Amino acid sequence: MAAMIGPMHCGGAARHWRWSILAAAALVSGALCAAIQPATAQVSNRSAGPPAAPAPLSASPPTSAPVAPSPTEAAVIAEVVTLRAAFAREVPQRVTLTPQSDIDWVARAKAEVAAAALPIDRPQLIVVVDRSPRVQELRLIVAQSPGKPWYVIGGSKVSTGQSGRFDYYITPVGVFRHTSAILDYRALGTFNENHIRGLGLKGMRVWDFGWQTAQKGWLPEGTQGEIRLLMHATDPDYLEQRLGKRASKGCVRVPATVNRFFDLHGVLDEDYEQAAAEDIRFRALLRPDRQPTSLAGDALVIIDSSLTS
Repeated sequence: MAAMIGPMHCGGAARHWRWSILAAAALVSGALCAAIQPATAQVSNRSAGPPAAPAPLSASPPTSAPVAPSPTEAAVIAEVVTLRAAFAREVPQRVTLTPQSDIDWVARAKAEVAAAALPIDRPQLIVVVDRSPRVQELRLIVAQSPGKPWYVIGGSKVSTGQSGRFDYYITPVGVFRHTSAILDYRALGTFNENHIRGLGLKGMRVWDFGWQTAQKGWLPEGTQGEIRLLMHATDPDYLEQRLGKRASKGCVRVPATVNRFFDLHGVLDEDYEQAAAEDIRFRALLRPDRQPTSLAGDALVIIDSSLTS
């Protein structure tokens, strides 16, 4: 992607193209487990890291939308069983989980959520990304209110911001909300001048978390700029094989199968489902064949385990 003057838009489209992309989006939409072990651990305070600018926590759903009652623990466990089975079936590129790694991921996620004062008032899914150069993975986690267990659903490799190259930013740490204040879009599947499909195949979902402050990876530490923080798929032929290493210009790249899983099951679409009841733009964006989970949330949590290890 060519360098841009001013704020950088990760994903390969200048800001003035946004509405044309949004218009195109409408065209491409078309027995409990006997023993589920939650991941629990003592949470330590997060060490100071690069400054982050989480999206505002004040965005609220439409007042006219009905609020679903909080599910019982039995219902949560049943949905965890369903989601784990679906993730194992639909995401062949998943990483291997262990009880200890689940504990570690949950502990770091809890610390970041607490630091951002993100309210967890009902069981909900959060996407947790570790930007550490030696990790570069995500976990899909069910977060619950204090005193209740958190559950890890599954994980995969990702790519976050790369340092040492001009116009490449370090993906910021923090909690970023996915609300109806911003409308997502879908990849057009077009090639750039290097024959790369930066957002993946046509129809791939692009989650938009708004403009965020991030460190400029090609300048001395502390030098910051603005990026459009996105989570999206990447070129299946050339770039997906590089997942697991820092490679992006600041966004979070995920495998195509993870993109489809999040999209199909509405992992971060709690607010979008409510908006879709009244707004045709959101109905056009959401998949008509979706199978939304009852644990849908709205938070992307970016951590860096290298700052606390």
